[in-house]
Amino acid sequence: MPSRYLIHLAELTIAILLALAIFFSWRADRRDRAQLASELAATKQLLTAADARQHDRDTQLAQTLATLAAEKRTVITPAQIIRELPTQITLPSRITLQTAPVLPNSPTPKTNAVIPAEDLKPLYDFTIECKACQAKLATSQSDLADERAKTTALTRERDDALRIARGGSAWRRITRAAKWFLIGAAAGAIAAKAAH
Repeated sequence: MPSRYLIHLAELTIAILLALAIFFSWRADRRDRAQLASELAATKQLLTAADARQHDRDTQLAQTLATLAAEKRTVITPAQIIRELPTQITLPSRITLQTAPVLPNSPTPKTNAVIPAEDLKPLYDFTIECKACQAKLATSQSDLADERAKTTALTRERDDALRIARGGSAWRRITRAAKWFLIGAAAGAIAAKAAH
């Protein structure tokens, strides 16, 4: 008789332990899903804000480039260029236009720009800085392309994590449900056996 009592007690203990394992596993799974969902929501919000800032910068750049292109189209004569050049680059002395003397074989007089010697170094430095900016721009554009590829990969990873947080694919959810069903059936059978 005591051995039968011990067997029933062992069966009941196993059933209780199995039920507790199921409960705590379910709770941990639910907590992990909630934490993952909140982290993914924060990441999505961060990516959305970054996309909005990038869109604003792209719009501002397009406006700036359009303004510069319009200036380039409207300032075309030497006199206009001489007048507008100080607004684009700071030079120690003003560049002037000088009309060359009329030659007998050239009926129209030519105008030449006279660049003072002290303007040569700033103009040279400006061209070097322009080349440096072009190199930086090329590098930045390549970096941007890489960052966009990274963002695409991270977005895909986030979407996969969301799918997993929701329980994965249909097949995965079915197998998980079947596993818990079998564990529950086993626990029920043990509890029923212990009750008789």
